[in-house]
Amino acid sequence: MKVEFCKLKNGEGLSLPQYQTAGAAGMDICAAVEDSVVLQPGEIVLIPAGFAMAIPDGFEAQIRPRSGLAVKHGITLINSPGTIDSDYRGEIKIPLINHGCEPFTLWRGDRIAQMVLASVVRVEVVEVSELDNTDRGTDGFGHTGMGSGGE
Repeated sequence: MKVEFCKLKNGEGLSLPQYQTAGAAGMDICAAVEDSVVLQPGEIVLIPAGFAMAIPDGFEAQIRPRSGLAVKHGITLINSPGTIDSDYRGEIKIPLINHGCEPFTLWRGDRIAQMVLASVVRVEVVEVSELDNTDRGTDGFGHTGMGSGGE
């Protein structure tokens, strides 16, 4: 499937999103900051990506954290996964948060998130007065136990 990307002025000199390996599900997105941004512990910053795109009808772009940034530095997305709808044509921006204990410097061109295109199923909402029964019923969180550690 072909998807149209438009590099914006602040994205000049940066790569458009790209897969890093043949088996990668997500395309890495680079930071289109002017030089660098320091994220303080607990701080949330909206980072521009320097491109816009035309997501085909019936699809969404899911923005997800990069595991290396999360594990090594506590840098992740404040809403994960984030959804970009097919009718949005503005600049893609990445809402990062620093869950770490130290300030983190983000440099222009750093890979900050990954993007996965996924199909979307639209449903017809049907209101009913009662739902069918299942073995689980209304049992919620933790209803099957806590695993080997017990409850």
